[in-house]
Amino acid sequence: MSVNEHKSHRYKLKIGVITVSSTRTERTDESGKLLKDEIVKRGHELCHYAVVKDSKLEILNALFNALMVCDAVILSGGTGISKYDITADSIESVLDKSLPGFGEIFRLRSYDEIGTAAMLSRAVAGVCCDKLVFAVPGSKNAVKSAAELIFEEIEHMWYEIHKEKIKNH
Repeated sequence: MSVNEHKSHRYKLKIGVITVSSTRTERTDESGKLLKDEIVKRGHELCHYAVVKDSKLEILNALFNALMVCDAVILSGGTGISKYDITADSIESVLDKSLPGFGEIFRLRSYDEIGTAAMLSRAVAGVCCDKLVFAVPGSKNAVKSAAELIFEEIEHMWYEIHKEKIKNH
């Protein structure tokens, strides 16, 4: 089956959003709101939402809680290079498979928008427990770019992970 044939199949996914920030709250989380709105707009279900501090324990706790009920989880914030940016490291430590192409394409698209500063992004994606996990920068513009990229392929990625189960039903 070609990529276009895969993309013609529609799957309604349960997607969670986790914002990693020591300053944002649910009320002030514009990037999280953008992601939540995009999930619904694209015909998927928002199944989990949390705002957590820049703490490996809080990040992983929120991620594992989301993975219990979601098909995919998008984390925003904490993917830069400051000492507080630990989201990418925390997520990479639990991935069963990484998807380096996601970060590469995200940085390529970011380069067109912000130039060489794109190299400071440590956006990552992968698979954990047969679920998709994405970690992206927390700025609104970065989240918009990441959402476009994620939603271009998320159903195809989900299918690839679950195709054996789908074929056997």
